[in-house]
Order: sequence, then C-alpha cells, then structure tokens
Amino acid sequence: MDGHGATIHRLEHQGDVVQVLQITDTHLCRERGGTLLGMDTDHSLQAVIDLVKQERGDIDVLLATGDLSDGGAEQAYRRLQEYFTQFECAKFWLTGNHDERVAMESVVGNSASLSREIRIGGWQILMLDSQVNGEVGGGLGAAELAFLETSLEAAKADGLHTLVCLHHHPVEIGCEWLDEQMVSDANAFFSVLEKYPGARGVLWGHVHQQIDRQHQGLSLMASPSTCVQFAPGSVGFKADDLPPGYRWLELHPDGSIRTGISRVWDVAFNVELDSGGYL
Repeated sequence: MDGHGATIHRLEHQGDVVQVLQITDTHLCRERGGTLLGMDTDHSLQAVIDLVKQERGDIDVLLATGDLSDGGAEQAYRRLQEYFTQFECAKFWLTGNHDERVAMESVVGNSASLSREIRIGGWQILMLDSQVNGEVGGGLGAAELAFLETSLEAAKADGLHTLVCLHHHPVEIGCEWLDEQMVSDANAFFSVLEKYPGARGVLWGHVHQQIDRQHQGLSLMASPSTCVQFAPGSVGFKADDLPPGYRWLELHPDGSIRTGISRVWDVAFNVELDSGGYL
C-alpha cells in the first residue's frame, strides 16, 4: 500500500453536478470468452457498457473498483482498457483481491488511471487500496489511513466534499461468508471519517450486490458486479440470479449524493447457481 504517488489529479468540469459511473468486479479472464461460474465475463461486461450508453448521458468520471481481472493476467487488463475506450471520460482503477498490481501497472503505466486523489468540481474522490497481498479479505493499514486523514484535512481546508472509494466492504452486510472478508481495520477507518463532515460517501465493490445505507451522514454504497451476483443474506457462498449491472452517482455542490443502480434485464446470462464457490 506504500509507494503509490499521491499527486492530485485535477479534472476540468462544466456545470454544478459531477456525473460518476462505477464499474466493478468485471473478473475478466486471461482469454476473451473466459467464464466465472459459467458466465462469460466479456459478454456480460459489454452488455453492461451497452446499457450505460443507452441510459446515461455525459459521464465525467468512471471508477473501476477492483477485481477487474479474475487472475491478474495482463491480457485481461489490456482488454479492459479496450472496453473502456467506449467512454470518453476519465477512468480510474483500483485493485481488488483477484488483481495483480504489477500486471495492472504494466498495462496502465504511469497514466492518471491509478491516481489516488481526484478533484473535480467541488469534490475530492479518494481511491484507497484495501488489497492485502495473498489474502481474500481487505485491510488498509497505517499508511493508507494516514493518507486518508491527510487528504481529508486538505479537502476541509479547500472546502471540498469527499467520496471515498475502495474495493472491500468496511461494514458488515449480513452475508456471513463475505463479512469474514471485510476491511479488518474498519473501526479505524470510520474513526478518521467521523472527524470530517466533508466526507459524504463511501463506495466499494467486492460483494457483488447492491447496498445503500446511511451512517452518521455518510452514504454507504456497494454495487452489482458486471458479471455474477452474490445472494444477499447468505451464510455460505451463494450465487444470485439477478443480472449484471452498474451504479451511477450524481455529486451535487451542496455535498448531497444522488445515486442508483441499473441492471441488464433484456439479455440472457448463464450462471451456475448451485456452485459452492469460485475462490
């Protein structure tokens, strides 16, 4: 989690509302047409992108919040780059537990896509690294928490609202098997956030399902995967029959966040609902 540049990436913006798209848990395989629980993750990603293009107008920022590959192959990241050329906005990537940072960096290089802090309009977007090497579950650690606090202090001084993004979930979601994988130092994470009223939202992936909650003035948001979904409320691993989807967010100048998810209902997808897991 150390060694990532903290250079602020500033985006020009016209108008009051910042339009954000979240794409998460694409799980692209090494080869095109690879599957996760029987679902072709290239096919499902393109179906989600087609839906975005039908439903959303101008997008200012695309946030890809981890598990972008299923096994960390460079080929998967190169294909993801190709998919993302269908959007003209700025794109930012996070690593998840299925990703390989070295492979991702070899593809993305020193581009802005791996920026840690983005500023646009009256907003700061922070990209936190919750990947723990060799582990399925997540954690932040002292360096990442220090980066969070320093960045929030700067946003406070500059009068900015903040959206915090990471891969793993920082709150229990009611799925026993997934809650074993949540951010291990979540209490410390929220202790930092609670000191800064300008922090308005926390956005993550990993759980392959929709979560929308409020916590002490924070919007807590998780989103569908662009491929397989996980069943809410499950004790052990359980896939869901809901289709792939994405999240949209509107970041308003008063600090409010308007958001929703949308799913691909008009395309048939195969998923092995009786699978016992895929990790």
